Amino acid sequence: MSRWEIGDITVHRIDEIALPAATGPWLLPDATPQVVARHPWLEPDFAGADGGLRLAVHSFALEIGGLRVLVDTGIGNGKNRANPAWHQLDTPYLERLTAAGFAPSDVDLVILTHLHADHVGWNTRPAADGSWQPTFTGARYLTARTEYSHWDGAELEESRRQMLDDSVRPVHEHGLLDLVDVASEGTEVAPGLTLVPTPGHTPGQVAVVLNSGGRSAVITGDCVHHPVQLAEPAVGSCVDIDPAQAARTRARLLEQLADTDTLLLGSHFPAPTGGLVRRDGDAFRLVPQPGSGTSASASAGDQR
Repeated sequence: MSRWEIGDITVHRIDEIALPAATGPWLLPDATPQVVARHPWLEPDFAGADGGLRLAVHSFALEIGGLRVLVDTGIGNGKNRANPAWHQLDTPYLERLTAAGFAPSDVDLVILTHLHADHVGWNTRPAADGSWQPTFTGARYLTARTEYSHWDGAELEESRRQMLDDSVRPVHEHGLLDLVDVASEGTEVAPGLTLVPTPGHTPGQVAVVLNSGGRSAVITGDCVHHPVQLAEPAVGSCVDIDPAQAARTRARLLEQLADTDTLLLGSHFPAPTGGLVRRDGDAFRLVPQPGSGTSASASAGDQR
């Protein structure tokens, strides 16, 4: 595992899986090998020599003010998913989480940046009777009210409905889900931990801003999927609900972070995952900040 110290806050990356090569062309179709080739700094950490994008699924586990906080919960095990890379996983995610000092019963707070299947899956796990039960029974789960209201009231395709039924609604039904009204300037939900609206990918998506001891970090959610979007901020995701708004949100965030000491932690960036945003001509680049500790990165085949 890798970890970063943000003042008195410790951030651990908890790996679930590396995503297969086909994910890049599907998720970011405009990030072609020709586009990637314009930015040699993406190799070798973030792209291969063939221009293929490297992407991963992980959570961030925070030690902050005596609280144990989990930001996003990945895909989860044993869940039926339309995406074959996410279907019926069997990974040692909970063992990795526990090894970092975050046994499920010890987690105090779960923050869901948005309600997509690769960010909410470990919210629940199966009980003996086959029902889906909350994994983090002593935690409060937080998401933006705008986000929950959008999905709860939308006409949904089967895969989206299934995700809500097995990973979100059980948490709500057990009284563990808190809906946060996130102000435009951000809303602090714990000392040094602020949710900031980053709409576009979904209506109520948030980034997570950390501040402690004069240092700061931002966990992106899916406002930025991959470092190629620093070099080409107009490159969007095929699943952005409002692509134009997503591009504006991303550009605004990168402009705010450029040439500062704020650490950017990408929710789908492969190792080294963290970096500093620097201006590069008319756009930006990421200067990696690998953090400490040894990485136990998951591979696409790391399934038990």
